[in-house]
Parts: sequence; structure tokens; C-alpha cells
Amino acid sequence: MFEKLKEKLGLAPKKEETAIDNLEKGVISGTDLSTKDADDIVGNLKISLLEADVSLPTADKISTDLLQKIKEKRVKLKGDRSSVLREAVKTTILDIASLPQPNILEFAQKKSPYVIMLIGMNGTGKTTSAAKLSEIFKNNGFYVVMAAADTFRAGAIEQIALHGDKLGIRVVKHQAGGDPAAVSFDAIKHASKFRKSVVIIDTAGRMQTNKNLLEEMKKIKRISNPDLILLTVDALSGVDALNQAKLFDESVGVDGYIVTKIDADAKGGSILTLLSETKKPILYVGTGQGYSDLIPFSLDWYLDKLLA
Repeated sequence: MFEKLKEKLGLAPKKEETAIDNLEKGVISGTDLSTKDADDIVGNLKISLLEADVSLPTADKISTDLLQKIKEKRVKLKGDRSSVLREAVKTTILDIASLPQPNILEFAQKKSPYVIMLIGMNGTGKTTSAAKLSEIFKNNGFYVVMAAADTFRAGAIEQIALHGDKLGIRVVKHQAGGDPAAVSFDAIKHASKFRKSVVIIDTAGRMQTNKNLLEEMKKIKRISNPDLILLTVDALSGVDALNQAKLFDESVGVDGYIVTKIDADAKGGSILTLLSETKKPILYVGTGQGYSDLIPFSLDWYLDKLLA
């Protein structure tokens, strides 16, 4: 996991020098860096970060801040380059990416039904994430209803119904091609009969060019008045993750993210970009195919994986 980003930051075994190697040589050797040397180092590091799917503004911020931190630490270095570098990387990322982490299990305790709307592009794992999230709430004592509001994609209703059967969770559905806002309304109406309930609305995947589906998504929001809107993002989408986040935030508003397929992401840069540029939290990450393979995101967890 994150092998490419580790390599670009000089934190993994490599066959050729990275920008961080040059950074160590210039700073840790005890020699003063000329302006040109510093510019070259920052430029090389920035290119490495861009190759690891970090956005340009975020790469700029990381490279310049990291260089400054290491320069400030030079008087304290006693040959332990690795530990100093890792600490500098960690504090740099924490500075630009730390956000308050909401606990939606606690939020759901205060309102019933608590309504969560899942949105996202085609193929990002939205329906599977809806099932995994439902399992989390069920295991914490909530009555869970999944709304099959993806009435557009062939087989979508059958897919979420199968998840419901496996998990023992109620799925509210209409016929294919039906009104997804009506499905959401009926699911909330049913859940309102129970004292401690959660509704998870699985919507159709949207493409930027499909204006009808984007308008439909807005209608679902108006009718269901969700407490939380989560965008599912495929970790493998790289720099396009930020474009998706901007699109959906402009269209309907985004409160946070579920990043899927993180176990297959060798680069790791999209997480840094989402956190640093949108200032919205990643609530969960998908780490596998099982229902239990959705875990709360922690920046400390991410850094442990990155810096291991």
C-alpha cells in the first residue's frame, strides 16, 4: 500500500536516487544550500509528488514546507537521517492535512432516522460501501434501512437487495426506472417507525456529462433532506479524485468521503490532495471485499502505513 508515494518520498527501498536523497545530501551534510540548490531540490521533489498523484498546489506546499523543516533541523542532526526525514514528512503532512474527524455513530444517536446519502461516479464502489456502512450501524445497535435509489443502472436494485438479504437488513425498493426520490421518501417513512434508525440511500452513479442524473440527485436531496452526504471516491482514480470532489460539491454539496479500493492503491497521493485542498474529512476507507473491510479513516493510520 502506498509503495509509489513511499518511493517518491525516499521512504522505501529504491534502485535510483529520489528528490529526498538529494535533499538529505544538501541539508544533512552540513553545507549551506545556495538558492539554486534549494530551488532544484524543491522542483525535483515536487515532480516526484506529482508522479504519485498529488495535486500541484498540494505538492507545492509539501515540498516547500518539508525543505524548510529539514533545514531548520540541520543543527540537531547526528547522522540519523532516516528518523529526521520521517519526522519531517509526518509533521509536514499533519500540518496541511489534519482535520476534525466526525463520529457519525455518535451523530446518529441524536436523531432518528439519521439519513446518509451516498453519491459518486460510476464504478467507485458506492453500493458495496452502502452495504458495508449498513453493517457498521447494524453492529452498533441501529435499525438500518437501505434505499435502492439507483433505479437507473441495470441490476443495481438486485445487487443491493442481495446485500440486504446477506446482512439481514431491510431494503426499500421500487421497480427499475422508477423515481429514486420516491424510494428515498418511502425508506425514511419506514425507518421513522423505529426509535434508533438509520437510512442509507444508494444513488445512481453520475458522470459529469449526464445532466439528467445530476438533476435527479438534487431532487433526492430535496426530498430526503439527508443529515450527511458522503462522496465515494476510488483511490485508483488518482488526480481525478479532486475533480470529482469539486463537481459533486458544486452540484449537491459534500460533507465527507469514503475512499474505496485503498488496499490496491500503490500511489497514495489522492488522499493527501482530498484532505489538503477540499478541507473535508475522509470518514471511511475500503480495505478489501468483505463487509468488515470498511474502517474509520485516521491520518495517523495513513502516516503509519506511509512511513513504515
